[in-house]
Amino acid sequence: MRLLAQTLCLLLALTLSCAAPTHHDIMMADHDGTDHHHHEDQHDHKDPDRCDGIEFDAIAPDEKGITYFFKGDHLWRGFRGPAELSNGTFKELDDHHHIGHVDAAFRMHNEDDHSDHDHIFFFLDDKVFSYYNHSLEPGYPKEIEEVFPGIPKHLDAAVECPKGECTLDSVIFFKGDEVYNYDIATKTVKQKKWPHLPHCTSAYRWLERYYCFHGHNFTRFHPLTGEVELGYPKDARNYFMKCENFGHGTGSVNCTDAAHLDAVTSDVKGKSYAFRGEMYLRLDSHRDGWHAFSISSAWKEVHGDVNAVFFYDGKLYIIKGDEIYIYKTEAHYTLVEGYPKPLKEELGIEGPVDAAFVCADEQHTVHVIQGRNIKYIDLSATPRSVVKDIPISFKIDAASCGPDGVKVYVGKEFFQYASPMIMAMGKIKAVPHQIPQEMLGCSN
Repeated sequence: MRLLAQTLCLLLALTLSCAAPTHHDIMMADHDGTDHHHHEDQHDHKDPDRCDGIEFDAIAPDEKGITYFFKGDHLWRGFRGPAELSNGTFKELDDHHHIGHVDAAFRMHNEDDHSDHDHIFFFLDDKVFSYYNHSLEPGYPKEIEEVFPGIPKHLDAAVECPKGECTLDSVIFFKGDEVYNYDIATKTVKQKKWPHLPHCTSAYRWLERYYCFHGHNFTRFHPLTGEVELGYPKDARNYFMKCENFGHGTGSVNCTDAAHLDAVTSDVKGKSYAFRGEMYLRLDSHRDGWHAFSISSAWKEVHGDVNAVFFYDGKLYIIKGDEIYIYKTEAHYTLVEGYPKPLKEELGIEGPVDAAFVCADEQHTVHVIQGRNIKYIDLSATPRSVVKDIPISFKIDAASCGPDGVKVYVGKEFFQYASPMIMAMGKIKAVPHQIPQEMLGCSN
């Protein structure tokens, strides 16, 4: 079990630092300690190195999921790769302002207004630039006050906050000790102070998590209250870039050992989750790739080694041993009052179980796999009990159900079936597939 935890910790580091080439970074180091808004003498100039421990001016992903990290007149694309001049990608920034820096940046999330959705907004002194597909939108740059009334000049940081994570589709702006919550629809601003949050020189939303970057560190915070998560600040070089002698471990992943999964599921929005040991991997979209986190970071009452996970009626069910945890799945997971409860009390069966899943065409039935049996439990009934118990021909580690049928995971392979009944009636396994290597950070 200890080896398992070490493997997954290493996986976290590798997943973050070696994510699919859809994330990118941009920054410039002030090696001589001068003000970061000033140009270096061109004769003394050298490309900055993010691994020196520098402070970002701005961070923002583009419409393709590529994240740019800015420092001075340089940027990085993604979590690895060398620095490059920012005017090579966003040339108009330098055409209008020869000051060699970006104050703040964010990617707009506003599906109600398709004209701005997925655009990147850059803030330089008193001007704002809007880009899409790396092209400056007509009419820009504009005065900040014209586009974002009530937002001050010379910002420090900005980050988008979609409805569900914030009360409404919003942008959070930072300047000094002030925080400005901007309502995109009404163009109204609420000003507040979050004194417990460090001074943010850049901010970043990643997989529904919010990060304030300060110095070479970052701090995770709640977008509604500014509340700081425990265990922060952390060094960005351990998570958001690949640096020698940084990260959660060294060496390589044993892909044969790491292939086994404990549980797999997907929510109604199509986000996928895979669990192993004390870690889980999450896939929001293929442009963002798989990323690993500790289970307790999302579900603090659960501490690894879950047996099965499934979604039902807008809630997440986690089975661990003889207990079941049920979480509300609004902006942040919240344990339903009174849980965990005994599995016997909730589902009418004794634990442990091997897997559980709910299919869309049988939305009130959870299929629970124990050993070589699949049990059908009617979730709409009270009390809940097994309504059908069918033998299956092989043991499995995890299972999930989606638009393409049932997937069952056995060791480093998975097998796909059109329905639970076809899976149960099959006398031999279906054609095997390898567990996607990108889920585990393996190269072969």
